[in-house]
Amino acid sequence: MRIIALTGGIATGKSTVAQMLSGHGAAVVDADRIAREVVEPGTPGLEAVVAVFGRQLLTAGGGLDRGALAEIVFADVESRRRLEAITHPLILARMAGEVAALAGSDAPLVVVEHPLLFERGHQTEFPDGVLLVYADPATQLRRLRERGGLSDAAARQRLAAQLPIDGKRDLATWVIDNRGSRAGTRRAVDAWWREHVAAGDQVAARPHAAGQDDAATGTPTTS
Repeated sequence: MRIIALTGGIATGKSTVAQMLSGHGAAVVDADRIAREVVEPGTPGLEAVVAVFGRQLLTAGGGLDRGALAEIVFADVESRRRLEAITHPLILARMAGEVAALAGSDAPLVVVEHPLLFERGHQTEFPDGVLLVYADPATQLRRLRERGGLSDAAARQRLAAQLPIDGKRDLATWVIDNRGSRAGTRRAVDAWWREHVAAGDQVAARPHAAGQDDAATGTPTTS
């Protein structure tokens, strides 16, 4: 079973590419979904978050007010670290369990969507390769403002909380450029799938630095 990581930056379009890969038959492990599940009402994760940050973060229905929590943790590095110390072990354990459950799957590829892959140094856990979804910082900021309804300052806070996308790009095995249209991204994903999954391509065991021409077509990057 081949297992790769899918990563990128905030608002680069990881979920969009994950959906396209799923459409090709990949089994996708979604870290964002898991991150929501581990702090659902009644979970130890939510209890731990409330114990640290206070009951004012609970909605009337007993759920987590994610917007209020985001305002706290993106404005203060130490608060973000405290939250990550609670949630990351829970997320990683759940991800590992889902990957293990897919061991007997007949899916041609398992894709683990991992937004903070490089920030956490987890890329070495995916020797089959890392696929990065790329959008330049200006595009990220625009999407955060337009789609997320964030102010420019709030959008920049969220961007600053992650490694720069161009640095991540240099570490990835392959790059899908998602700066343009959805149709263009789909063509890039389709081309990547044909070359690296349908054709039975074996993944290089080390990352390569990406070039713009390579990223535009989703082909392997060259050093």
